[in-house]
Amino acid sequence: MMAPRIALAWLVVTAQMALSAPVRAESAPTDARRVVSKTHGSMGTVVNITAFTDDARRAEAAFDAVFREFERIDALMTTWTPQSEVSRLNAAAGNRKPVKVSPELIGILEKAVETSKASEGAFDVTVGAFSGVWKFDEDKDGSIPSPALVAKRKRLVGWRDLIIDAKRQTARLRRKGQRITLGGIAKGYAVDRGAAILRQAGLRDFILQAGGDMYVAGRKGERRWRVGIRDPRSTAREDFFAYAEVEDHTFSTSGDYERYVVKDGKRYHHILDPKSGYPADACRSVTVMAKDALTADRWSKAFFILGPTKGLALAGNLPDIEVVIVDKNNQVHVSKGLAGKLIMKHPPADGI
Repeated sequence: MMAPRIALAWLVVTAQMALSAPVRAESAPTDARRVVSKTHGSMGTVVNITAFTDDARRAEAAFDAVFREFERIDALMTTWTPQSEVSRLNAAAGNRKPVKVSPELIGILEKAVETSKASEGAFDVTVGAFSGVWKFDEDKDGSIPSPALVAKRKRLVGWRDLIIDAKRQTARLRRKGQRITLGGIAKGYAVDRGAAILRQAGLRDFILQAGGDMYVAGRKGERRWRVGIRDPRSTAREDFFAYAEVEDHTFSTSGDYERYVVKDGKRYHHILDPKSGYPADACRSVTVMAKDALTADRWSKAFFILGPTKGLALAGNLPDIEVVIVDKNNQVHVSKGLAGKLIMKHPPADGI
């Protein structure tokens, strides 16, 4: 589920982006254009946009339009307000009468189901049934739920119970008590929408970042952007163990280091395995590179849950997807398309 909104002020920077995130792109050196950046809190994360432009006023107007689009999508897909379409769908779970929803939400739900099928259920938006069981959001209290409670809620998880009728623009959940959460896909969709707005405004060289989801467009002068992957166990948030030079691609990192608790020497985090009801434990972080953020966002979650062997095998069968995985044993796995392109700065730090 998407966390409550947070309020942040905007800023203009002329050096490196002042934003900590799992994936980070370096800013270009100063040239004839201004480096304009603005930050906003939305969808439970920090949204930062940086552009290189000779028209700062136009760029900032475009930034504001992107932020408004994030707020619109959040209002549509959040579980934190009862008025959203997702909340109405959850409230009607078990009813035979389906809920009328927008074509936009239908499209997202169809992509979610598509990913569930291809990943054999590793990606499953009905993990929303665990709301209030695992507490990693504003309700975080360091507690671990009882096995009995996990087992009870796990019985409500099942992507096949999400019934979508695109023709009638309706959706429903088959069983009472079921809930969906779009926390693993909606942010990627918002990044894609935001990138489209920036391009429509005439911007070509920019970075749009929302937490672990990033769209990198154009170049930094004559060179490609250099994108770093955060070290999942380093105590320094700005420590990146590897990087690659890229352009016009999106990135999404899913990791066990943002929302977690360590209890009795074991790390528990917010990425749940639908089949066990417990946090997935095969990986420490997964970074996916793709042409669009919706694809990168959903598959980073699926690969994280599947683990390195199944995740890399599946990635190899999907078009235009590359992946970097740090597994539970701190070993780094890189898909074939990134071999020779990913530069390792140092091995990832070890730890619980």
